[in-house]
Amino acid sequence: MTPLARTNQLLYQAELLITTPVADDEEATSRKMALEESALALMELALESHLKEVTEHARLAEHRWPLLLAADGPAVAELLRLRDLAGDADSWLGWLIFQLDRLHSNEGAAKRPTHNSSMIALGSQAAFADELMACIKNAKAEIAALRETSEEW
Repeated sequence: MTPLARTNQLLYQAELLITTPVADDEEATSRKMALEESALALMELALESHLKEVTEHARLAEHRWPLLLAADGPAVAELLRLRDLAGDADSWLGWLIFQLDRLHSNEGAAKRPTHNSSMIALGSQAAFADELMACIKNAKAEIAALRETSEEW
């Protein structure tokens, strides 16, 4: 399988997981959190597959995102573009990296719903699944643009 095909497969699988319906039973919250974190882990794999894909021309030995997107990473045009996105907390990649850091921590990334009657609910708080779907959608658009740039090389 090519890196392009693998990236597409992982993005598709992440979407499938995040849109999987969850039965309303005593395990619903845990199942939903497991699906969210699984989809997030697939997004990490998709990111690394995409990095491999757009840097094929550079013949890099390493494709782990923390190394390639680090400030002192390789000076490849596609990586420079992604580093700029990674530095913007409001971008899909900035959000994804923040969530990946949480995923690898003891805290985890999935949000457990709070049911504290003394807390005021915030209507603007988006569900993690919705945020992840937006991330996937925006990632797909950026990936398409980066593929075009990479193919020109």
